[in-house]
Amino acid sequence: MLDNHPFLRHEFLHAMEVHHCVGEKFGWLPRHIGVYDDHGELLGAMPLYEKYNSYGEFVFDHAWADAYQRNGLPYYPKLVSAVPYTPAGGQRLLARSDMQAEIYPLLLERVLQLTRQSGCSGFHCLFPLPAERRFLSQQLLSRHDCQFHWHNRHYRDFGEFLSRLNAKKRKNIRQERRRAADSGVVIRRLDGHTAREQDWRHFTRFYEHTFQEKWGMATFNYEFFSEVAKLLPDQVVLVLADIAGQCIAGALMYRSDHTLYGRHWGCIQQVDALHFEVCYYQGIEYCIAQGLERFEPGAQGEHKMARGFLPTCTESNHWIVDERFREPIARFVRHESDAVRDYIEQLCANSPYRRVPAA
Repeated sequence: MLDNHPFLRHEFLHAMEVHHCVGEKFGWLPRHIGVYDDHGELLGAMPLYEKYNSYGEFVFDHAWADAYQRNGLPYYPKLVSAVPYTPAGGQRLLARSDMQAEIYPLLLERVLQLTRQSGCSGFHCLFPLPAERRFLSQQLLSRHDCQFHWHNRHYRDFGEFLSRLNAKKRKNIRQERRRAADSGVVIRRLDGHTAREQDWRHFTRFYEHTFQEKWGMATFNYEFFSEVAKLLPDQVVLVLADIAGQCIAGALMYRSDHTLYGRHWGCIQQVDALHFEVCYYQGIEYCIAQGLERFEPGAQGEHKMARGFLPTCTESNHWIVDERFREPIARFVRHESDAVRDYIEQLCANSPYRRVPAA
């Protein structure tokens, strides 16, 4: 597996299944594909789910579903290759580098065959790696969107990172960090080795509270968080905030060998600028200290640019079974891609850096 990616580890995906974070309740039914040789050795695989909604994908296709409904046709189920609830790039076609030319076509052939046989409306591969996108785009539509990522330019410390920003952004970040510190907040940065049971119970409470406030659906749970921390202790980064000895907020991140991924945030007490400190600045400091190359804090959010994150084009690939919908959706995707390109160009014209670094 490339880059020791945490979300593609068996421990992570299996924990979601055994602790009921996926399944019929949430509309994510595991349908993973494996390729084996005559001796039963696994040669390739694809994480795959049968979906009965579009929840937790972060590639929005509600307009497509509405078009199907207006024509009296079912859009669900569909097949999706992704990590549930995780808008992070990563491998979707798993094979050894010396066997990719042989295994990739087998995986794609099988998933398209399964799409037809199971009565699904289409197949969707979300946030694959560039090499996989080049292969998939030969037969599948390519759809684009924008996220905001931070890139480590070999900074020695947080101060050097700040020195690369323009004066206004530099001043704003210093003020935000000062306001959080002046509130009396004590920050604890933990991993799977140092986080205690109570820490995970606190974080689960914050995570659930976020969804309660936003009328969302909390899919992860304490059992999942604590098991992943135990099985992947070096890839878990838990940032907690305490005031007067009481834990009031936290953010959960995961790391690969080169990238930090921000995933969840929650709090039970509002503190000025605490979200920025816990979710962004602590992650940037961690990347600098650990020598990580990139920080992906999650989907969307133009406000991240003021904190040093730059617009980055993301891509997904799609295949529609019904030929009557292929061309209209292809036109939609082309127009959308043009709009995304223009949007990113406009954002780059207002870079927070004194000189725009190459992404």
